[in-house]
Amino acid sequence: MAKAFGIITSSVEHKVEGLQDYRPIGGFSFLGRYRVIDFPISNFSNSGIINLQVYISNKPRSLAAHIGTGRHYNINSKRGSIQLLFPTEEKLNPIYNTNIQAIWENMENVSRMPQEYVVIAPSCMVFKQDFDEFLQGHVASGADISVLYHKVHHAKSGYNTCHTLSIVDGMVEGISLNLGDEDERNISMETYVVKKDLLVKLVNEAREISSMYNLVDIFRAKSSELKVRAVEHTGFFAPITSLKSFYDANMELLDPAKAGDLVTPDWPIYTKTNDSCPTQFYDEAEIKNALVANGCEIHGTVLDSVIGRGVEIAEGAVVKGCYVSAYTKIGPNVKLENQVVDKYAEITHENVITASKDCPGYIKYRDKL
Repeated sequence: MAKAFGIITSSVEHKVEGLQDYRPIGGFSFLGRYRVIDFPISNFSNSGIINLQVYISNKPRSLAAHIGTGRHYNINSKRGSIQLLFPTEEKLNPIYNTNIQAIWENMENVSRMPQEYVVIAPSCMVFKQDFDEFLQGHVASGADISVLYHKVHHAKSGYNTCHTLSIVDGMVEGISLNLGDEDERNISMETYVVKKDLLVKLVNEAREISSMYNLVDIFRAKSSELKVRAVEHTGFFAPITSLKSFYDANMELLDPAKAGDLVTPDWPIYTKTNDSCPTQFYDEAEIKNALVANGCEIHGTVLDSVIGRGVEIAEGAVVKGCYVSAYTKIGPNVKLENQVVDKYAEITHENVITASKDCPGYIKYRDKL
């Protein structure tokens, strides 16, 4: 059976307004208790691929602290390892912050891995996938590269920084940026299987062509020379590439059927846990269609929302259609609607802060309103 190690890319080509000012996308809170990066790491761990390299490009502190040694992902130093890899030099222009550059700077770490294959996944996409099945299918196919894709029916209204695949008889004929001109598209999940030696060769060739190349660029440039196999993914899929896509993904998972497709007993999503008390719902509280993490104190009304750990919502407050991150305080009679509230924010005056679902608002990290 073929063996592989894993690479989780930093996804620097995607920009999320507000939240990304304080941490990389992989470090975003998700569903109130996870981080976005928990999903690719859990996919690797559950698939038995337990030697991982995680590339972190900027503002690494919170993500590095969350991943730690990897023990909470069912990975420890006797069975595997998680390497956190950082840029070796400061970039004066963000155009140079590519995943090709990150791999090239850490080429020694890639080259010394004993496995023949590498599975590459992004840190910005939420989905469930058996990577070992993906790997073994790739080996059996004889392809040079396999890429995972998801067929969507609303590409005009989202996925604007994602790439689409043109597929003929299961093989990739072309890769292009989604222009939002059609609803039905095959969206690349930026998840690949490739031989390690071929990856090293392509990274070196990409460096010769352009310092701005990402992996998708060199795969596109070489698609006529290489056999690139397309593998369809089914089930829940959410690329976190904008504030709205982050908001929409969390709101969509308020549907128990969709949440049950993503998080199942046989495919746990691992995360760093803490020992806090259960959430207290007081007599005056009203809760409908909400996910509420542990350690909260809820006196007010919570409707169609996701509430993170340790949040305090006072009596008379109404939180509707919101994502409220951990340790936020919402005071009496505050009204919030369709907002993404970052960690440690305090909204204690009798404010009414609303937005539309099509353009959710953002309340900054540690802000006081």
